[in-house]
Amino acid sequence: MAGRPRLETPPRRPFHGRRHGRQLRGGLKALLQDLLPRLSVALPQDGGMPLDPGGLFPPPAAGGRRPVWLEIGFGAGEHLACQARAHPDVGMLGAEFFVNGIAQFLRRIDDEHLDAVRIFQGDARDLLEALPAASIDRAFVLFPDPWPKARHHKRRLIQRDTLDHLARILRDGAELRLATDDMLYARWMLERLVGHPDFVWLAEGPDDWRQRLADWPPTRYEAKAKASGRPPVYLRFARRERPI
Repeated sequence: MAGRPRLETPPRRPFHGRRHGRQLRGGLKALLQDLLPRLSVALPQDGGMPLDPGGLFPPPAAGGRRPVWLEIGFGAGEHLACQARAHPDVGMLGAEFFVNGIAQFLRRIDDEHLDAVRIFQGDARDLLEALPAASIDRAFVLFPDPWPKARHHKRRLIQRDTLDHLARILRDGAELRLATDDMLYARWMLERLVGHPDFVWLAEGPDDWRQRLADWPPTRYEAKAKASGRPPVYLRFARRERPI
């Protein structure tokens, strides 16, 4: 008698990096238990409807479509919280896997009563795959792990497949902002982005990558890099218009 057919389990995507740090104190643990479930983004199940990022947020007071900005790897959330304060009519979607950073961001959200913020806890590549085409109005990848050893370069977030996903989900003309304090990784980023057919570099002179724009809030990591003598590089790219 034939046995039951074996169900093939899809291979898990390799994941690199820490998920937990120091043990959290009571207040932060409570935010993870109480506030995070209200702000968490769940991915659609197999065969379900695509994730609608605009539907994650309350409708804007002025009506119409609410723009959505995405930050991949928001750390403790300093940058995304600043953007949420400055742009209350924009939906801020953040992806992060480090639990301690998420807890710190939740404290900012709670203290500052930031309503239009949502969090995806997990591998940002899964979120990118779930987002529909031309659904994001701006994206940020700020100070990702440079994985400096050559044998670890495949772990870097900025790869051709990640850029393909970003090009798919960004609306025409949408801006992609990146920052790093590792000069080798800065070259890596430039090589892959300048060579990508869907992105155009917005720099017109050296100051455009040496200085942050006024609407680009600093982060704690950036301050540490500067204090250690590692000046950051700031890169701005635009999503090319799709052919008609």
